[in-house]
Amino acid sequence: MTVSTLLSLLSAGAVGAAAGYVGSLMVLRRMALVGDALSHVALPGLAVGLLLGFSPVLGAFAFVLVAAVLTWAIERAAGLPVEGIVGVLFVLALAVGLLLTPNPDLLEALFGDLAAVSLATTAVTVVVAAAILLLLRRLYPKIVLTVISPDLAASAGVATSLVSLLYLALVSATVAMAIQVSGTLLAGALVIVPAVSAKLVGPSLRAFSGLSLGFGVVTATGGVGLALGLNVPPGPVVVLLGVGVFLAALAWRGLRGTAPTRRADPGAADGPGRRPGPRS
Repeated sequence: MTVSTLLSLLSAGAVGAAAGYVGSLMVLRRMALVGDALSHVALPGLAVGLLLGFSPVLGAFAFVLVAAVLTWAIERAAGLPVEGIVGVLFVLALAVGLLLTPNPDLLEALFGDLAAVSLATTAVTVVVAAAILLLLRRLYPKIVLTVISPDLAASAGVATSLVSLLYLALVSATVAMAIQVSGTLLAGALVIVPAVSAKLVGPSLRAFSGLSLGFGVVTATGGVGLALGLNVPPGPVVVLLGVGVFLAALAWRGLRGTAPTRRADPGAADGPGRRPGPRS
């Protein structure tokens, strides 16, 4: 195994861990598709980075962060649902990004490329992923409380608006990193699929978040490793492996014949007809 391959796998593992952990909260908040939409918002940032000669990932993060802050501000000012706001920004960014991205770099931007990752890039990726995990671990109980009841969270002294803004910033950083592995077209899969798979088998909230992180690592490193061996873009392989993990979790859930209790899902308070979640 070459040094380049080891660096690629290490970068993928760090991104997968952060994406899986962030995704567990997105699933609890019923915002899974928001992560997918935000990954498309990054495309113009990638294009600007390529055109101006600076890090495309930095450009992607800047655009996703701006989109996240705009989403937060519009939600507060107009009362529109987050999904609707991100949907508008998503189609706008996708159209602009496709027009700006140079044709030779379009395939890499859409489907990812870790074949020539450097030691410096790997180090930055690992440090940023570790920071995301540490910050999110501190925010986790507050975010879960806001999911259960925003009023209860406010009465407990949680600054709900600030927590939401910080969470969106962490999601933005995670999505920007995930683009290295899966590309803008499929980066949302690293946030969504491991968390949904973990929700099927996690017997408690702690187990759910841990399994989501673990499934993210397996999906990212396994997909990138297979893609490097097959000499194909990593994005589609990562997604296929993630769906394989999801099907395995679904089969395990069916064989055990168990379903998490409804009262455990923080989103259950949203009303009837919701799917049950892991026990807290």
